[in-house]
This record gives sequence, structure tokens and C-alpha cells, in this order.
Amino acid sequence: MDTVTLDQPVPDFTAQATSQKDIRLSALRGWKTVLYFYPKDNTPGCTIESQDFRDSYEDFKAAKTCIFGISKDLLKSHEAFKEEQNLPFELISDTDGRLCELFDVIRDQYMHGHQVTSMERSTFLIDENGVLIQEWRKVRVNGHVDEVLEAIQK
Repeated sequence: MDTVTLDQPVPDFTAQATSQKDIRLSALRGWKTVLYFYPKDNTPGCTIESQDFRDSYEDFKAAKTCIFGISKDLLKSHEAFKEEQNLPFELISDTDGRLCELFDVIRDQYMHGHQVTSMERSTFLIDENGVLIQEWRKVRVNGHVDEVLEAIQK
């Protein structure tokens, strides 16, 4: 499978999300789309990042931008996380890793002296025509959502 490339159209996809929705990228044309990949529901960094997107949701909406969080967690976990954090946007379940592969976010990392394969926290901004216009990799949570919003408002 090819991976996404800056300034190129993102291949269309359909993915299962919370609220019993199927998200189809091509159906979002006319709106910018933020896809933020995070390692796991209910972990400290992922919770803060999701809360930051939640707290800025109205600003994204005013800028005609959809937000979707993506991890490999099951929909059941996503539904609980979404409800607990009062997230106004949907979370996509990528249990088969298809989107992780498309966006090339799986990395080998060392934790406590052991090599593990995990998701690299990453965010992608897709324009109104489905073209990838910006990406953030190895994201640090603090201030990240402000950076994304600033990029959208330019």
C-alpha cells in the first residue's frame, strides 16, 4: 500500500467510527479535515490531546474543519473514551491498521530498554479538495492543537 504524500490527494477511505458512523473521506469535500493519530484511549497524553481538540472544537468548526481522532482501540473503548471526555467529534477505530499504514505512523521505538512497535503521535491536515497540505509527526501534546488551528486559519 502506498503512503500519503504532502501536496497530493489522500486516497479515499471508509472507516468505522463512534456513534455508529462510517467516515468516508470523499464525503468530507468542501471542509478541511484534521486526522490526529494517538496511541491509546485513556492514557495521559492522549487524554490531554483529545481534551485540547475538544476545547478548541468550535474554533475548528468556524474554520470549516472536521476533526477525527484515530487509534487502534476497539469502538467500544472509543465510545467510552468519547463519552467520558465529552468529545464533540468522532473517533475512528483502526483495528486492522489500514489507516496507520496509509499514513505511515507505526514505528519501532525503545521503551525501558526494549524495542516495541507503537503508533507515533501524528496529525494530518487535509484541504477541502482532499489534498494533504500539512503533517505533524512526533507530536508533543502541549501547544499542538494551537499549532494546527493556526495552520488552518492562515
